[in-house]
Amino acid sequence: MPKLGRRSEKTLLQHHRVLKLALKTAVKWRLVVRNSADAVETPRPEHREMRAIDERETGILLDLARGTRLYVPLLVAVTTGLRRGELLAVRWQDVDLVRAMLTVRQTVEQTRGCIQFKKPKTKKSQRTIALLTMTMDALRVHDIEQKKARLMIGPAYKDQGLVFAREDGSVWPPNALTMAYRKLVRKAGLQTLRLHDLRHSHATQLLRQGVHPKVVSERLGHSTIAITLDTYSHVLPGIQEEAASKLNAALHAAFYLKP
Repeated sequence: MPKLGRRSEKTLLQHHRVLKLALKTAVKWRLVVRNSADAVETPRPEHREMRAIDERETGILLDLARGTRLYVPLLVAVTTGLRRGELLAVRWQDVDLVRAMLTVRQTVEQTRGCIQFKKPKTKKSQRTIALLTMTMDALRVHDIEQKKARLMIGPAYKDQGLVFAREDGSVWPPNALTMAYRKLVRKAGLQTLRLHDLRHSHATQLLRQGVHPKVVSERLGHSTIAITLDTYSHVLPGIQEEAASKLNAALHAAFYLKP
């Protein structure tokens, strides 16, 4: 029997939830007397502190990526908040180059060397996101370059309609993107910045610009706005203070400008 390595707390939590639910159903069907999982302490995964970069650091990262095949996917990631799997699953048919919209319809997952496309986990994850002008410009150039590559490779090109793919058109493995990204951030001196942190950076920058949390939640594809508020609660106090300051200034001006 092969040895099982140590499992992460997150994996143990997932297993615990499945077993607990299965035993709960078994109790309901009177297959067992009690749910023994109730007596097991629920695993508590250690939450990694997320990091968000500001606009200046975003510029540094993108400038370093410019001229490489990482530039456009990273630009899209930091200006849309897409998850890694969503980013690599975007097809050209999901991008409206006229209305400047991108629709998330699927995601790609890599497990034990197997790569497969799946539907997003929740209904809210299937969403349409408005694109920035700079993102649209980059996508148009990327489209032209990809078409040139397809013509050069010819019949060997594995056209799956993916916006971000390998040179031969096949799906870009998520882990390969992460490895390439890590090499890039080391050069930028941003070693602690994970690829997923670009999603957090997008949300944080929007909230600091005064964008309503509901809009941010919709762009991120959160199932509820409560998740957004809980995840970015550290950003909200500063926004509250800024809102109070603006309201104070407006009312102060209105009071002293009374005829």
